Amino acid sequence: MFNILPQKPNAFGLDISDLSLKIIKLEKTGGGLRLSSFGETRVPPGIIEGGEIKKVENLAEIIKKSLKQVKGKRIKTKYVVSSLPEEKSFLDILQIPIMKQEEIENAVKFEAENHIPLKLDEVYFDFEKIQPISKQKKYQEILIAATPKEIVNPYFKALEQAGLRPLALEIESLAIVRALIKKNTLTRPLLIIDFGETRTSFIIFSGKSLRFTSTIPISSQILTESISKNLEVSIEKAEKLKREEGLEGKKEIFEAIIPPLTDLTEQIKIYLKYYLSHAPQNQILTNGEKLEKILLCGGGANLKGLVGFLSSTLKVKVELGNPWVNILKEMVEEVPELSFEKSLAYTSALGLALRVISD
Repeated sequence: MFNILPQKPNAFGLDISDLSLKIIKLEKTGGGLRLSSFGETRVPPGIIEGGEIKKVENLAEIIKKSLKQVKGKRIKTKYVVSSLPEEKSFLDILQIPIMKQEEIENAVKFEAENHIPLKLDEVYFDFEKIQPISKQKKYQEILIAATPKEIVNPYFKALEQAGLRPLALEIESLAIVRALIKKNTLTRPLLIIDFGETRTSFIIFSGKSLRFTSTIPISSQILTESISKNLEVSIEKAEKLKREEGLEGKKEIFEAIIPPLTDLTEQIKIYLKYYLSHAPQNQILTNGEKLEKILLCGGGANLKGLVGFLSSTLKVKVELGNPWVNILKEMVEEVPELSFEKSLAYTSALGLALRVISD
């Protein structure tokens, strides 16, 4: 959400997380889009911790190496749209009176001071107007985003040391929404769960905008560690068992991963209850409307039996998100170069790549 350059040259998406980098490059073709390049590289522990870059030079070298190893076409552009860590950022919705365009910026900055737990001069701050659903609105909704400068600056440095030119840096949830929500559609309230390797993010989307985000440390890696501990096997063996068995296989695997998954569902209930009790009634879920469905993405979303478990536990329709909905013209089972299963882990990267090519 933090633009560096006014124009939008050819660029690729780079999703940076604690333990991996994911690269996506899209290209226009025949009036549509297609996958041009993609790749994933592991990041050794300790280089990034909790979204905070600890070793800039090491990360820069990994980025450079990753670009040389992408599958598909070689990436020639130096322009990149990169992710910022969800757990270190702030997103919120402001409601301000209807006013002239030139007055909005000052009003937003004044109001934002009450929503961001840091001074504005300590963060990179941006905002955008939310397209109203009803013409009867008496106020203007504004989506604000902020990330501390002490978190963002190392990302700039790592990208620049890798020989790249950051076109924009964007909070992960915004990229995820761009990938999973059909463009220019009015959406009933839904919850997106990004079940990642080191954390899980919750995103509530309604109408035409993201409404709420939160992050918890329960993750796919926690499930692996639980299997390793309970069955007294190595992490590598536990990861293999998790992928092969999931919730549908051996009883001992099921029993090992149910406790953290139960904790996950309880956290979901808490955050949903908190948001729905604090959100203005005219924002979402009016007239008794309930949460329509839950979309799953992230590498952990592929856990066998997870969709059914969450659906039965939360009493809400749960399905895997489709990160190709704004890329491919027709629904297909998978993109030949990148399977649908694997593409769930690339949701953020796909959304980042879409930022410049789809506008």
